[in-house]
Amino acid sequence: MKHPVYRPCVGVMLVNREGLVFIGRRKNKRLVEHVAPGHEWQMPQGGIDDGEDPYEACLRELYEETNVRSVSLIAEAPDWYHYDLPKDVAKKSWKGRFAGQRQKWFALRFLGTDGDIDINKHEPEFSAWKWVAMEELLGLIVPFKREIYAKVIAAFGDLVKSP
Repeated sequence: MKHPVYRPCVGVMLVNREGLVFIGRRKNKRLVEHVAPGHEWQMPQGGIDDGEDPYEACLRELYEETNVRSVSLIAEAPDWYHYDLPKDVAKKSWKGRFAGQRQKWFALRFLGTDGDIDINKHEPEFSAWKWVAMEELLGLIVPFKREIYAKVIAAFGDLVKSP
């Protein structure tokens, strides 16, 4: 039996001074991952390049998706989390090479101002962004990522309150 292969990835829970979490609405609603209309929101995430340290990948992905550099590390998730794409999505996404993603998550405190955030500076992945209470996250993302988001919330929930 063939074991599933997961794309190595990082995720970022970016938290502002008020304890709210950054989320962006995925730009291209025609992507195969958009299986639940109205649930296009997610925290920044992206692939880890060959030989790249996960924390460095976290900072790179955050910068590429939000233009944010002014952060401090709150915590690193204790484990790697993985999710499976729905089977029909997995066949189309990443040329069918991956069953889903294996993610290392980091909680970062945002030290800048909202004016520092620019989702259009680089190749845009988001069409909009907002700060939300952590409790709102599960209702805004695609269903197949909810289990991971629940684990991330459990790992960081008590740590990301406003300082």
